[in-house]
Amino acid sequence: MTDPNLLWAPHAWLPDGWQTQVLLRIGTDGRWAHVAAGVARPPEECTVLQGPALPGLVDGHSHAFQRAFAGLAERGEGQDDDDFWSWRDRMYRVAHRITPEQLRAIASQLYIELLRGGYTHVCEFHYLQHREDGAPYDDPLGLSWALADAAEDAGIGLTVLPVLYERAGFGQAALRVEQRRFAMGADAVWAACERVNAARRPNLDAGLAIHSLRAAAVRSIHRLRGLAQGFGGPIHIHVAEQLKEVDDCLQATGMRPVEWLARERLLDARWQLVHATHVTPGEIDAVARAGAGVVLCPTTEANLGDGLTDLPGWLAARQGAVALSIGSDSNVTRDWREELRWLEYGQRLGLRRRNVAAGAGAGPGTPVMATAQRLWQRTLAGGAAAAAQPLWGLQAGARADLLVADAGDASLLGIPTTHLLDALVFASPGLPWRDVMVAGRFVVAGHEHAAQAPVAARFESVMAELWSARGAVLAGGG
Repeated sequence: MTDPNLLWAPHAWLPDGWQTQVLLRIGTDGRWAHVAAGVARPPEECTVLQGPALPGLVDGHSHAFQRAFAGLAERGEGQDDDDFWSWRDRMYRVAHRITPEQLRAIASQLYIELLRGGYTHVCEFHYLQHREDGAPYDDPLGLSWALADAAEDAGIGLTVLPVLYERAGFGQAALRVEQRRFAMGADAVWAACERVNAARRPNLDAGLAIHSLRAAAVRSIHRLRGLAQGFGGPIHIHVAEQLKEVDDCLQATGMRPVEWLARERLLDARWQLVHATHVTPGEIDAVARAGAGVVLCPTTEANLGDGLTDLPGWLAARQGAVALSIGSDSNVTRDWREELRWLEYGQRLGLRRRNVAAGAGAGPGTPVMATAQRLWQRTLAGGAAAAAQPLWGLQAGARADLLVADAGDASLLGIPTTHLLDALVFASPGLPWRDVMVAGRFVVAGHEHAAQAPVAARFESVMAELWSARGAVLAGGG
C-alpha cells in the first residue's frame, strides 16, 4: 500500500542545493518530519515524484482584486504621458465596484494560478475594506474573509496584511472620494490583524501593512508600531516606487522615503519595503543595518513604468544582509520564474551586460554563483521572511510545500542536473508545475487543480459583471 506521507524524488533542491535520491516524510502536522538525500532505492510504499522537486515560493506582495484588471489597462486614453498615476485612476474605478462575493471568485482564480506558477503562500496587501460608499460591512472584515475563503478554495497559504490608509497624499487630511473604501486607521488595522490570527484557520495568518508614507500620518505610523510592540508578524509598506513619491516626500519631510523610515528608527527585521525602486546607496545600507527586507515586483514595476531598482546594491549590501523576496503585485504575471527572469533581464537592459545577479557584490576570489541559483536562494529565504515563516524549504520542521517540475518539459530535455534551475528560469516559457503540494497535500496533480473548472467559470461570470458596457466605461477601457 502506498503511503501518501512518504515521497521520493530523483532530484530535489535542499538547503544546500540539488541533491539526488531524496526521501521526504510528511508529519501529521503538515510539516516535513524527515528529509534525507542519498536513499538509492525508494521504499516500496512511497510515492515516487515524476520530476525534479523544489520548495514552493512565497509571493511577497499581491493585490488579489487587481487580477480582474490584468490585461485590461494596456490602451492609452489619448494622453502621451500614461504612467503609474493614470493607471491608478483607472484601477480605482474597478476597485470601487467589487463585492465580497466577487472578490472571493477573483481571488480563488488568482490563487489557483499562483499555485500553478509555483507559489505556495501569498502575502495579500489588503486595502479594499468597505462598501462602495465607504460604510463598513456588517462584519468589517467581510472582504478579508472573502480572501481567506478563496485561499481555502485554492489550497494556498495566506498572510492577510490589513493596511493603514487614511489620506490621499502628503499634506492632505483625508482620502479622495474614490479611495473611501480603503479607509483604515491604526487601531482598526491592529484589531483586524488580531481577529484574523485568532480565527486559527489552517495556513492562514495576518500581519500589518502601511500603504505608504503619503497615505498615512506620522502619528498613525507610530501608533501602529506601538500597538505592535512584541508582535512577531511581518509589517509591509509600499515605498519609493515612483519618483514623484520621492519628490513629494522630500518636499514634505526634507528626507527621502527610506531615509525617513530609517531616521525615525522604525525599521527592524519585521519590516518589508515593497518596491524600493528609487533608493540611494546610503538608504540600502540603512535597510541592511536595520535587518529589514525588500519585496521586488519586476513584472508589475515594468508594466507600470516604475523604473529599475539597484539590484546589485541590494545583493551586495553588508554581505547579503537584506532579505529579498518577489511579489506578483498587480498580478499581470502569476509565475515566479518569470519574475526572476525579468528581475535579471531588467538589469541586463539597464546595465548592458549579462549575468548581473551572479557577480553582484562578489569580492576578489569569491566563487561566483549561477544567476538563477543566487536569485532563487535569496528570494526563497526572503519570501519566508516576508511571511514571517521561521523555517522554509525542504527541511525538517518547515511546512511541507513542494513543487514538481515536468520532466518531459521541452525546456528541461537534455539539461544536466547542475543546470536544472538555470533552465527552469531562463529557458522560457516552460510548462506549469506538474504537481504542487501545500502543507502535505497535493493541490495540483498532473497539472490539474481539482477546483479549477468551477472556479474559472465563476471568475468568467464575475468578469462579465465587472466588464459590462457600464463597467468598461467606468474602468476607462475600450
